[in-house]
Amino acid sequence: MSSDAGASRRGGERDARRRARLGRAFVLRALAVVGALAVVAVVTGVLTTVQGPRVTAVESDPAASVASAGSRIIFTTTQSLAEVDASQVTVTPAADFTVDTSGRSVGLRFALPLWDETEYTVRIDDVRGIGGGPAAVIEESFTTPPLHGYVLQRADGEPDTIYRVGLDGDAVPVFRDEHIEDFRATAARLVVSTIVDDVSHLIVTRLDGSAPEELALPGDGTVTNLQSAEAGNTIGYTFTDADISADGGRESLLFTGSTADPDAAPVPVERSGRDARVEDWRFVPGTDSILMLTFDGALSLIAPDGADSVALGSAIGIDDIAGTQAYVERVDGPAVVDLATAEEQALAPTDTALGQVGTVLALPGGDTLRALTPLDGLDALDTAIARVDGEGNATELAQVAATDALLQACVSPSGRYAALVVAPDAVSNTYDGYLLPLPQEVQTRIISLDDGEEVVAIAGFDLSWCRKAPNQ
Repeated sequence: MSSDAGASRRGGERDARRRARLGRAFVLRALAVVGALAVVAVVTGVLTTVQGPRVTAVESDPAASVASAGSRIIFTTTQSLAEVDASQVTVTPAADFTVDTSGRSVGLRFALPLWDETEYTVRIDDVRGIGGGPAAVIEESFTTPPLHGYVLQRADGEPDTIYRVGLDGDAVPVFRDEHIEDFRATAARLVVSTIVDDVSHLIVTRLDGSAPEELALPGDGTVTNLQSAEAGNTIGYTFTDADISADGGRESLLFTGSTADPDAAPVPVERSGRDARVEDWRFVPGTDSILMLTFDGALSLIAPDGADSVALGSAIGIDDIAGTQAYVERVDGPAVVDLATAEEQALAPTDTALGQVGTVLALPGGDTLRALTPLDGLDALDTAIARVDGEGNATELAQVAATDALLQACVSPSGRYAALVVAPDAVSNTYDGYLLPLPQEVQTRIISLDDGEEVVAIAGFDLSWCRKAPNQ
């Protein structure tokens, strides 16, 4: 064998031994890394178990929480959680809520909109992992933003304008048209009823007034009593044919539509075999049902397709609905009807010296807000706006002078404020010539339901808290 061959063989053996050593070193290092990671995982697991659940993320939308019911705050933690009971949760200031636990998350859903410009603190005690270990406390604070709404101002000789308004009185125009009859604001859209050449049009826009689209109507005619569902995209209105006459035509029939599908055909809502002309109506919160009062004085709970109509007797008006409780006006006085059971009870009366009961609105906690007007012979005196408890005890919050006309009262979604739509100097305040005629000067006065103090007075009407237009 040559010396060159021997040297080559010895070099190959050295390379093989070197590769073997490197391989063993790599394996040892890999095993060391795996072992270290395992130790870290074990230590982390032990520490997590020893420390109890810790919050890794909080999800909430304070802006949405002041605008509508059902907003949520969700805590995500380091462990799968044992079921959290509502008794473990404290919300300050107090707010009604439900609680649910799922995996590593626990969430609160608020039953009503929260108060604006308010710091809330959520505290959950005795939070435990599903595998045991020590308990932890979860606590989070957040501040809700200022509240705003939308109002309509009609102007003689100028375009009518919808404004976005705050409780500080600031107003920003978002939509203008030569003739705006009415409008509603949903969570994401404005629905505006306009008139051109005596025929109604429904215009759907974004909340800033942009991207207008026209909503399909049943035909040429007029739209009245425009309303929107509490959540989602559903709207409703009554419709009358433009060419209605003694010989026939559709009059005050109820239709529903969707802002999400402007081209879809409107859906009629009718009672089979009965008078379907609608005097007044409301969406029932949290459902797709409708409470309607027809021309024959019948009060009915009905599905949007007209099926499963439930007769609820005779009535002369619908004041408000809160949950399943409907506040209606019977011939013999105000009553409260449970729409889930059709059971009824009379509204607790106030002292007769306080005057005749006008509007009745539901407040959180079971109280009502009522307009009470005493009479001096045939003359009405100042109207009192009063908070009334379940026993009929009234606490006056504000007054509307006898020289003014109270056109409407509405309660904010959170129950913190009331809006009073007032026509000042009613005798000299002439009405306009709209399909929905209103005095030429209209104010929306917003008061605090805590102490009755006036927060702001805004020119215009149709504040987006209100479910319908005034005096319809």
